[in-house]
Parts: sequence; structure tokens; C-alpha cells
Amino acid sequence: MTSYRLSPPALFSSLGQDIQTLVDRVLGSRQPIMTPSDSFGGERNYVVGQAPNLDRPLPQHLNHWDCRNNRMLAVCCDRVAAQVEALKTQHGGERIAVVLGTSTSGIEEYELTLAEEQAGEPVRDYHYRKQEMGTAALFVAERFELEGCAYTVSTACSSAAKAMASAARLLDCGLADAVICGGSDSLCKLTVNGFDALESYSDNQCSPLTRERDGINIGEAAVLFVMTREPGGIRLVGAGESSDAHHVSAPHPQGRGAEAAMRQALQSASLEPEHLDYINLHGTGTPLNDKMECAAIERLCGDRVPVSSTKTLTGHTLGVAGALEAALCWGLLSDCNPERKLPPQLLFGEKDPELAEVRLASELDRLPAGGRILSNSFAFGGSNIALILERES
Repeated sequence: MTSYRLSPPALFSSLGQDIQTLVDRVLGSRQPIMTPSDSFGGERNYVVGQAPNLDRPLPQHLNHWDCRNNRMLAVCCDRVAAQVEALKTQHGGERIAVVLGTSTSGIEEYELTLAEEQAGEPVRDYHYRKQEMGTAALFVAERFELEGCAYTVSTACSSAAKAMASAARLLDCGLADAVICGGSDSLCKLTVNGFDALESYSDNQCSPLTRERDGINIGEAAVLFVMTREPGGIRLVGAGESSDAHHVSAPHPQGRGAEAAMRQALQSASLEPEHLDYINLHGTGTPLNDKMECAAIERLCGDRVPVSSTKTLTGHTLGVAGALEAALCWGLLSDCNPERKLPPQLLFGEKDPELAEVRLASELDRLPAGGRILSNSFAFGGSNIALILERES
């Protein structure tokens, strides 16, 4: 694939509201950050990565899209607005596309409405379309008055990373001159209790790669990039996708689909495994995911490349996880990280000795100038994607 420039990411997350804060907290945190919450029903508190409240509704002319998912996106829209308006002037609104990923959309809005109805309270202004998966991209397109193609990818935890790969394909095909890409996923009772029902929710802070790991913590975030053909900067240079369809929720036990996605990403970037300087793991903290991902990485590059999972700090942000971790990788490659540090793997317990031998990133590891980072995202149904980011020197 042709490489494309990624603008500085606009983000809204539990770990920071700008890229510098996100990078600083990921590199500087040595203890758990997420906190338990009793807001999601069930019989116990859930450890979640919860972003700040957003009480202000969307402007009246956009009220038909109003939900927390889109309010988080609206914050990000404000931060990229000047760049988007300049691109509209340069290319026209019909040449700017929007491709976003989500898995929750406006589901929380319906949960709140249903609770009001059951309590006999006045019901808020609600339309089922607010929880339709496609609303994220349509909202952003309307917010910027864009006439280019706008669509949402919803493939569970690979959604936003796939949206970024889709954005690159739109530029490859000449269907757009710039693409707003990324995603948004907000916390809601449905997903928290759903993962608990699957026995995939950790009783404590999630602890990827440890012997004691017992599942995920869910987080929330919104991230927007603007992808263009402009030279220089930090670029998406490779993307690889696969679908092993091993099981509706469990990954392929040997990570064959994960390995195929990583190899395809390298091939699309004309790189070899030895050219990688860091791998940001999908690293959910479930026993099956960590085992298969480490096995796939060992086959790909042995124990040469430092790896780590940052979900123990952000939570697993589901549909937007791939974009949030791409944003972190962008920050690691940028001037936000002058010492070129890597996120060390935080182990709240003993490393699982049954995992394949991979090299866990430590506080001593550093990126070389013009480093290359691969970031993994894997999802239900065997939907796999790997992205490669590079800083053009």
C-alpha cells in the first residue's frame, strides 16, 4: 500500500484528553489507574477505564445524533476542525471521506431512556437511530458538512483499526483526497454485563501476560485522525487483515489469523520482521488471547522485538481500541516522546511461564530514530488486523 500521513490524533479517553498526556501517563504509570464503578448493574463493581462526564448536549441542529458516543466524537471534531476546514477549501467537501469504527454507538442512550420509562418518569427525546451503528460517521460528516462517502465499520474490537485501513484504501483508489478516520466507543451496561456473562471480565485490574490473568477491563474513548497524501510526518505504512473464523468469540489457539495479519502488514509495507522496533500487543489479559498472540509473535520474530500491552492502563476500549493504540504509537514516534521510550510491560503478578518466549518491553528500551511500530487488534469471529506506523525522517 502507499503510505499516508496521519495528523496529530485528537482524542478523548480515561487516560488523557490530548496526545501528550496520553503518552506521559502510559510511559510514567507504574500502578493501576482504572477504578471500580457500581454504575453498570450486576452484583459487583466493575473496574473500568471511564472518561470524564460530558453533560453538554450536541448543538440543536445536531441533536438527532446526541449520545455519549457522539459527544466524545464532537470533542475530537473541535480539535481537528481547523485542519478539516482548510482541506475543504483545498479539495472541496465532496472529496473528504469519513470512516469510523464503533461497537456500542448510542446504546447507553437507549439504556437511560428505558430506565426512565420503567420508572414512570418523563422519557427523553429518543429515536432508535441513535444506537444504529452507522451514526458515528454520519454525525461527523454532518458536523463538518461533508459530501464525501461516510461509513462506519463495526467488527467488534478490530473496528477502528479496520477503519484506518479502509481510509487508506479510499486514498489508494482515488475516491477521496483526505479521510477523517478513527472511532468512538462508550461504556454501557450491555457491553460490561455481556463480557461478564462470557466470563471474560476480570475481577480486578486486568493483568496481561501474567499467570493470574483472568480477563479484561472495559474502557471508553474517541479518537480522530486526518489521513492525507501529504509528505513527511508520521505515516501509516502498512496494514494487514485476516479472518480465520475459528470461533464466534475465542481466537484461533495457535494465532494463525493473527500471524497472517502481521505478515500481510509487513508485506504491504515492504518490510521484514527484523525492521520492526516495537509491537503494541492486542494484549487483552484473557488466557486465550495472550497465549495465541505470543505464539504468533514468536513465530514471526522470535524474542528480538520488544512488546507490551497498554490495556492494563486504558482498559479495552473495544471498537475504538485499534485507533486509541495507533494514537499512542503516533505519540511514541513523535516529539511527545523526546527520550524515545517504550511502554514497559506492567506485570501485576508473575509472567505466565507457559506463554511463548517474547521480549517484554522494559524501561530501558528505546526507539531508534525513524522507528517502526506494529499495533495489533483482534476481534470476535477471528477478525484480525495489524497496522504499521513509521516516522518519516
